[in-house]
Amino acid sequence: MLNSKTGDQDPGSSPERPTGEAPLLREPREGLPPVVGDAARLEQVVEAFGAGRGPVAVDAERASGYRYGQRAYLVQLRRAGAGTALIDPIPCDDLTELNAAIADAEMVLHAAHQDLPCLTELHLRPARLFDTELAGRLLGYQRVGLGAMVERVLGMRLAKEHSAVDWSVRPLPEDWLRYAALDVEVLVELRDALEEELAAAGKLEWAREEFAAVLAAPPKEPRPDPWRRTSGIHRVRNQRGLGVVRELWSERDRIACERDLSPGRVVPDAGIVEAALAMPRTAQDLAAIKPFGVRLARRYIPVWIKAINRVRDMSVAELPRPSAPGDGPPPVNRWADRDPVAARRLEAARSVVSSIAERVTMPTENLLQPDAVRRLAWAPPRPLDEAAVAQHLRGNNAREWQVGLTTVALTEALQKAEKGV
Repeated sequence: MLNSKTGDQDPGSSPERPTGEAPLLREPREGLPPVVGDAARLEQVVEAFGAGRGPVAVDAERASGYRYGQRAYLVQLRRAGAGTALIDPIPCDDLTELNAAIADAEMVLHAAHQDLPCLTELHLRPARLFDTELAGRLLGYQRVGLGAMVERVLGMRLAKEHSAVDWSVRPLPEDWLRYAALDVEVLVELRDALEEELAAAGKLEWAREEFAAVLAAPPKEPRPDPWRRTSGIHRVRNQRGLGVVRELWSERDRIACERDLSPGRVVPDAGIVEAALAMPRTAQDLAAIKPFGVRLARRYIPVWIKAINRVRDMSVAELPRPSAPGDGPPPVNRWADRDPVAARRLEAARSVVSSIAERVTMPTENLLQPDAVRRLAWAPPRPLDEAAVAQHLRGNNAREWQVGLTTVALTEALQKAEKGV
């Protein structure tokens, strides 16, 4: 899945209207504002935005792939009557007063789930939200990146050449700042156009429920075994190799945190997996694995070798199990053998969700989360009736509009699947 703030994907199936060569936005309307980097200038922004009117467009730039964590390195805002503000959150790391000044306003973000965590760290948190990316999904747009939606809906183009740069550098180049300012330049206009489309499609209340759910979602709990997300770990098929992945991942994470670097810049996942497969015994053997031969990874070779040897000395009981225990259903590819009736229920439930999603023109995952469908099919409520199914869906974070659209058809499909119909 591509980053919905900077890229596009194909979550739906509705056709797009050709737009031709739309004009490219090159300059903010009022010119490029200075970067706010001290208390005095921040106070001016607070006053201006508090006196502004209407929704507040908000965006944040991070340094993913360069720095450790997901903190913001630039915050952009725009509001009618206040213009555009670019805030440097390194010196201005507490936006509590700004949050209070715009507390009555709706905040407009694109792919809000990506920016809300880093904005919350700065104490900037909307009380009301309009998510233009999520609105596009509910409307069945095929491409939901900000640039594609601005072109599709407003007939303008946004340059996206600086979407993956290192926003932690200082000073930020002027062309980067111009790019950042333009990301909020027409966000409120996009919001207004999408609201009209949602209302015309009978989906505005659905969208409001979705936006409220985004705001109400609790912070993500840390994964119990984050090292299991190492790309390519499926190639490691024994416990001792998994132990090497775990130990190298942990050492890399510690080093990355200390140096404030993205872990992949210390050593990429591919290097960890190759070391787990090769189990090198000497520094020379490890350095021969290409990712460990580069300068930064090579500097820590004694640390890596010590971690690998530590795994060699572990008992079987100390090694990680091949797969982490989960609280949900087993992998779907095992259902047919373990519970053929559950497999039939899942096939029937997926067919229902797909059919309804096509009818209302939106991606299936926005109609109902795949995990909720799997849980329902694996362990349906008893008695298997509409009231119980509706309650089961609510217990798995389905919104009322989703429950209303799917409960009757899902109940009928599950009942038929159990009877083998």
